[in-house]
Amino acid sequence: MSASAPNMGRSGPGFRPRIRQLDEAAVNRIAAGEVVERPASAVKELVENALDAGAQRVEIAIADGGKTLIRVSDDGCGMLPEELPLALSRHATSKIDGSDLLNIHSFGFRGEALPSLGAVGRLVIVSRVAGGEGARITVSGGKVGSLGPAARAPGTTVELRDLFHATPARLKFLRSDRAETRAINDVVKRLAMAAPGVGFTLRDVSGGGEGRVSFRADPCPGDLFAALPARLRRVMGAEFVENALPIEAEREGFRLVGHAALPTYSRGAAVAQYFLVNRRPVRDKLLLGALRGAYADFLPAGRHPAAVLFIDCDPRQVDVNVHPAKAEVRFRAPGVVRGLIISALRHALAEAGHRASSTVAGMALGAFRSGLVQGNAGGSGQHHAKGRLLADRSAQRVLAASSAVQAPQDATPGFAEMAAPSARFEPLPEEEGSAGEDLPLGAACAQIHENYIIAQTCDGLVIVDQHAAHERLVYERLKRQAEEQGIRTQALLIPDIVEMSESDAALLLEQADDLAGLGLVIEPFGRGAVAVRETPAILGEVDTHALLHDILDEIADLGEAQVLKARIDSILSRMACHGSVRSGRRMRVEEMNALLREMEATPHSGQCNHGRPTHVELKLADIEKLFGRR
Repeated sequence: MSASAPNMGRSGPGFRPRIRQLDEAAVNRIAAGEVVERPASAVKELVENALDAGAQRVEIAIADGGKTLIRVSDDGCGMLPEELPLALSRHATSKIDGSDLLNIHSFGFRGEALPSLGAVGRLVIVSRVAGGEGARITVSGGKVGSLGPAARAPGTTVELRDLFHATPARLKFLRSDRAETRAINDVVKRLAMAAPGVGFTLRDVSGGGEGRVSFRADPCPGDLFAALPARLRRVMGAEFVENALPIEAEREGFRLVGHAALPTYSRGAAVAQYFLVNRRPVRDKLLLGALRGAYADFLPAGRHPAAVLFIDCDPRQVDVNVHPAKAEVRFRAPGVVRGLIISALRHALAEAGHRASSTVAGMALGAFRSGLVQGNAGGSGQHHAKGRLLADRSAQRVLAASSAVQAPQDATPGFAEMAAPSARFEPLPEEEGSAGEDLPLGAACAQIHENYIIAQTCDGLVIVDQHAAHERLVYERLKRQAEEQGIRTQALLIPDIVEMSESDAALLLEQADDLAGLGLVIEPFGRGAVAVRETPAILGEVDTHALLHDILDEIADLGEAQVLKARIDSILSRMACHGSVRSGRRMRVEEMNALLREMEATPHSGQCNHGRPTHVELKLADIEKLFGRR
């Protein structure tokens, strides 16, 4: 028996499939499969309709993860009785007139949501305009019921029951009630961020009754920039707002507004990254890649930044009609948008200087409390810590000796001398803040375990990891010198010829000028080949074939090549690590103070090259709590 291709239907000699028009119910069910993927998709469509109607308050009620009930009520403009049957027709909408599909100022514009929901569930719509009569209409499995009167305040209520009852196969692909509820919560919170001036209430009424309010956000007055912190405090939590930097920048018609968290307030997964384009929540690969690129130099592997960023522009500069659920967008000038995000975030992070997140102090206090409890168990911990310290010092001496021997081979002339900082710091003038007054990082009081600097501030103390702090200072100095002096190159005696497809070669050569600025000089070599003439000297021996294909992969993924710069920065980071003040070195008070002052003046000094905090600040009130004085 021969195997037949799946989904081919009937076949054989003389058989010819006939073209037929699908009925309206089938068309709506197919459309619903694109628009309504899960209950959260239905909530998104209905809440967006409420926002487009000018609602000031939106109430959402769900049951069993939205599978058995979704009800969205608003106080928007409402619909006239004669408009309700039309609203259930596909491609019937009040949001556009069809003359300009690029000039979209609303969330919805296709007119597919209500007929799609009616095709796969039991839908009831009750609506009333101010000064008019209320009306009610039902639809089940695509069959529209009769129109009747209804009592209601101005606005609209849409109730969807038994989602996918008309397409039971789709129910098998839904997740648990708890997972679907989490997805609905995420959708509502994204839309609440998009409209901070609107009040939102999400209620879970599983089991009947009034249910439980799982999310509530009252309207926040003012424009977006003024209202956003209060709304983010409710949606993201006070901790995020306290540890986030306000972002506001413009470039070539694009405006970026929002909040981005400090690198030391990172997350273990990319769960706190929100982008809104013209107030529309989106999940866009270009934007996520730009966010990663902005934090690439400040976070360790496995950590992710947290940010809420709004991009506003002329609607004609962005196409929102590239995805059935409108979850993706396409910019007319993607390079401008990516550059705006990276430059604005890096500028804000540089302005933050030595600042670290408040969570660092919280974790330190927690460790102190834990240590006090464990310390009463016996003295073995002290001996263990002492032995570990001696082992660390031995390892550091071996590493320092090894790096001293290998430096002439690994480091390129011109960078080796930059990696060797002065063995002494400039002393602090005597009249400057001897008691730590008006000095963000305070005045040095002592050094403990030959690695940690204790400084007194006007309202607490600061503990500085001298190696981690100086490592960042040297790294920033190396990067600054590399930018000013340029990346030194090494010319290849015989150019490397790397073969690839003609399209890949053309894509790579478009980036030739940018790559040359990083020390990689390429030129065309016939059809489907690229000649590599020079490589960055700091990288040493380079596998040009692997490097070029890595660059191509990144261009395809992000539209820009960052892998080469990342490799150069990695070398500079390692040089900074070996060239900085080592753990175990005793420092004089004036040297410690000089280090603190340089930290205050250096961008990104709040975290080391590996993303760890360089210092912990403890307020006096917190210290007093440790001793039960408060």
